[in-house]
Amino acid sequence: MSGAGETSDGAAGQEAEADGEPPHGACHLEQVKDDMEAPPAAKQPRLEHACLDLPTTESLVEHAADLTGSHGNAETEEEVAIHSEIEMASAVQGQEVETEVKWHENGEEKKEVLAQTEEERVDETEEEEEKSPEDISTEQHYHGLEFSQNPQMLTGSWAEYTHTTENYLRGCKWAPDGSCIVSNSADNVLRVYNLPPELYSSRWDMLSEMSPVLKMAEGETIYDYCWFPKMSSMDPDTCFIASSSRDNPVHIWDAFYGDLRASFRPYNHLDELTAAHSLCFSPDGSQLYCGFDKIVRVFHTERPGRECEERPTMVKKQGQTGIISCIAFSPCQSMYACGSYSRSVGIYSCEDGSLLALLPTRHHGGLTHLLFSPNGYHLYTGGRKDSEILCWDLREPGRVLFSMQRSVDTNQRIYFDLDRSGQHLLSGDTDGVVSVWDTLTAPPDGNEDLLQPVLQFQAHRDCTNGISVHPFMPLLATSSGQRQFCWPSDSEKSESDSEENVISSDGVRKDNALVLWWAGPVGSSAVSSTNEREQEEEPTVLQQRA
Repeated sequence: MSGAGETSDGAAGQEAEADGEPPHGACHLEQVKDDMEAPPAAKQPRLEHACLDLPTTESLVEHAADLTGSHGNAETEEEVAIHSEIEMASAVQGQEVETEVKWHENGEEKKEVLAQTEEERVDETEEEEEKSPEDISTEQHYHGLEFSQNPQMLTGSWAEYTHTTENYLRGCKWAPDGSCIVSNSADNVLRVYNLPPELYSSRWDMLSEMSPVLKMAEGETIYDYCWFPKMSSMDPDTCFIASSSRDNPVHIWDAFYGDLRASFRPYNHLDELTAAHSLCFSPDGSQLYCGFDKIVRVFHTERPGRECEERPTMVKKQGQTGIISCIAFSPCQSMYACGSYSRSVGIYSCEDGSLLALLPTRHHGGLTHLLFSPNGYHLYTGGRKDSEILCWDLREPGRVLFSMQRSVDTNQRIYFDLDRSGQHLLSGDTDGVVSVWDTLTAPPDGNEDLLQPVLQFQAHRDCTNGISVHPFMPLLATSSGQRQFCWPSDSEKSESDSEENVISSDGVRKDNALVLWWAGPVGSSAVSSTNEREQEEEPTVLQQRA
């Protein structure tokens, strides 16, 4: 298997603007073969059985239909395996598999398969006609999402990140329709993985290591990337990802075929091409906001090129300074938040970009990630080399309701995420631990108390830098890895041995992986079998409260 123009790590840790040209030969479809196997050392234990009332013969047929239109080319070995499972399910259940199926692209029907029986689908069809897609997605997301027990490891991708030295991951993000996930890594390649088809069957022991179906290679270090918010695999035209990398314009990648679809070329006041440090689509997808040094440039999604609206964050020495490192939109109000490497947070109007509020400087490091609560009342912010995630009350700008502690010892982006209800906030840290906080247990009077996590578990041996909650299933995705600095060996060797022992690997914990976790209820038999091998196979619980 050949990567789509894989590049060396190079300046993966740099975050400075520079000039350059777009990469060449990087926009080709990469269909991944299913016969790749990870080295035995890379394999990790996962949940073998989960007695969930998910699959039916009809659901397997529907999912097999999905595979024909899924990302990458159709008619793979994976599809043949699904057809075999359909025949097995028919024999057990004494039902006939329907032979006439409407084949369609993968996407929305998966939500119905996971949460509804045949009779419930008939009843809920009439109710869904009166609800918006957002409401339907939110209701489906609530099915089984809970953190009263350990998340169970399902599967992941390890071998994919061993081809290049120090190819650590730098985050992962689920697609808005939940059909696939994209990862970013130090080799400057965006990889797209389809949701494993085995999750639509109760035989989770059949889960194998995931392999990417698409690869999209940037020429330099990837600063930021994001999905088109209206993305749906039912409509290939909406399947695209925006990415920004050093010395390159903003690229729009086709997430259905892997091609480079368009480019947005931002120029500075010297008419020089400059790279965006942060990206975020507006909620309706009509605009793409790009963060630069003391300015935000707004492009119209339907009009690629260099034409854009410039919105300075610093006017007459008043406003927000520094490089705009992260951008997020409020789901309820017409406003967006910008975080900068100068440790500041600004709230702006979507209409004209005017500054609505500049929050006090509370972080000890530059902002790397921020997120609005679903109701739009709260804003969560986190920084690099900063152990706090702060919750701001936007009804009273400048007021911190509470803080959450995590271990962040590097400049790397450590992402955090909220579930669709806004109740649970999840974050990894540099020690590989994932913490879960229940935001509803925070004191209502807002005394800035330290909110304690309800659950902590060791997800990886190395830094857990990325975490993403599935839009409607109780699934979590985590990514791990960081740049490793080996120290010279203290042992005195002869000159012949000195070359081999200049670098000591003692104490280095390499764990570059993308892992999926089940964070919902499992059947009684699955729970009992899981308890029996908890000491050997399941992640260690560090802290748990009732």
